[in-house]
Amino acid sequence: MYAQTDVNRGEFTWKISNFNELISPSLFSEAFTVSGCPWIILVYPNGNGSLHLSMYLQAADPAAMPNGWTKFSLSVIDQINNARSIKIETQHYFTTSENPWGYSSFMPLTLLRDPRRGFIANNTLVIKAEVCVLAADDSVNIQPARPTDSFDTYFNGLEELINGAETNGASVGSSSCHQDGDSRAEIPSLEEVEKAKQSLKEGLSHLFKLKMKESLIEALSTLSSAKTRLTSEQQIAIEAFGANFNDFTFDFSTFEQDNTDIELHKLQKDQKLSTMKKCHKTHVLYKQLMDDLIKEEEEVKSRRDKLLSDWEILLVKAEEAKSGYKDEQKKVAEVEEEKKRIAVERMYKSITAWSNLKAQFC
Repeated sequence: MYAQTDVNRGEFTWKISNFNELISPSLFSEAFTVSGCPWIILVYPNGNGSLHLSMYLQAADPAAMPNGWTKFSLSVIDQINNARSIKIETQHYFTTSENPWGYSSFMPLTLLRDPRRGFIANNTLVIKAEVCVLAADDSVNIQPARPTDSFDTYFNGLEELINGAETNGASVGSSSCHQDGDSRAEIPSLEEVEKAKQSLKEGLSHLFKLKMKESLIEALSTLSSAKTRLTSEQQIAIEAFGANFNDFTFDFSTFEQDNTDIELHKLQKDQKLSTMKKCHKTHVLYKQLMDDLIKEEEEVKSRRDKLLSDWEILLVKAEEAKSGYKDEQKKVAEVEEEKKRIAVERMYKSITAWSNLKAQFC
């Protein structure tokens, strides 16, 4: 598909079908004309000396090559979300010795073939070229290109995810319970017995609160020692509940242990978030480095290529962290839901015994 807006500017879209089955190391598009010169796109599907998609613009007819600077961009279109398309702009003075011109490391092959992205959809890759041949006087103030748009788009989205995670996140804490084995040898006072009875009257929901197990042990110990202050029915109820107390507390302990799984996934999620934040911070640094590189005209090409390579690696790392974060976030939700269900079942299992005991003192 070729579109031309004026004699010195044009666009060309190239759809490469059956991309995953290609065996040729390189491909040439059909020619399209801008400013009287036929141009073609050269692509290395599996990279030209690197594990990246390699892509170049080439003047197909040296005799018709423009005498001056050519500004152009090459893009790989994300066919699911166009905002995630990768586009790099530059400008070059095409000569017979510097033709074609482009990028040996346009984008990592792992990112290109990521099934969660839309770069290859229906086994088709879509490439777009935009070419503008500058007039002679336009080349006086040529500035090195700033291929930051695609990175800015990605990392701005990453920043939104980080901000959302920090807004919705909660600090991860832990709690523990311990059992006090102290028992009273003396007969408890009337006040102590009444206090113990009150402990038994508290709602079942308090059972899972910190140190509630300790309070129940103390109450049972007190009431067991106060036989002369209890009716025979109350004594029987105390003994029955005490006999099953270990089962009840075991359920409680199991609940606490199961929470460890949830906390582990939360910790892993937080680690992925930390990695994303570090990636975004590095992105800001790279962006500043790119601004500094623009000011160094003689060194910009070699340093710029190195920076782009590091940037692409960072993008892959950030994408892996992002994917890992979402996976852990999903696991947290699944584990929390399952453990809540189990907790509710255990709660209803204990409520009958609790109610029978409570009825003895109400």
